[in-house]
Amino acid sequence: MEKAMVFFIIIIIGYFIGCIHGSKVAQFLSGVDLKKTGHGNAGASNATLSLGWKYGILVALIDIGKGVGAILCAIYYLSSNASQFTEVQMWLLIYTMAASVILGHNFPFHMGFKGGKGTASIIGILLAVDWKIALCALILFVILSLATNYLIVGVLEFYIVFCTATYLWIPGLGPTIISILLLCIAFILHIENIKRLFNGTEPKVTSAFKKAA
Repeated sequence: MEKAMVFFIIIIIGYFIGCIHGSKVAQFLSGVDLKKTGHGNAGASNATLSLGWKYGILVALIDIGKGVGAILCAIYYLSSNASQFTEVQMWLLIYTMAASVILGHNFPFHMGFKGGKGTASIIGILLAVDWKIALCALILFVILSLATNYLIVGVLEFYIVFCTATYLWIPGLGPTIISILLLCIAFILHIENIKRLFNGTEPKVTSAFKKAA
């Protein structure tokens, strides 16, 4: 198969995997549309703040799982066709899959292209790429979120770790560019959260534990 076609197929598959939303499962179970409650975000953070920590975990596990699954599928395909690609091309394909999943999560066609913000999926992606780095980033995520009492701080930390790890250890310029673009998208999608953080109106982590699950 032509390499250009492989990239195209990866993009399409990744996008549709990204369109699988944990928020829809939470809506089915709770009857609450996350797009119409809280801050209108169909992600784990809004599920946690709006419905409680149990729903937040459910949404997170689904969205993390699709990130892990997509990258493992790409790795399996590449390992089965290793002779066709250089190491740099392999990593570019893996990161192309990652970007496609995030775009599918953030801009799903079945939700009017207004989905989540990609945090749980980027966690899953990094877990599949290097679980040790992901574990360190997750520990730091928890520490920063609890220490500051704001999820947004941990969220942005994770994207920064993802970019830094990519730059330091992943070969080729392409993956670094993709990780930086994903970081930029994350900042843009979290602008309102950042504004609320500085204004002191961003919901606190502790508020999620006060909600009934």
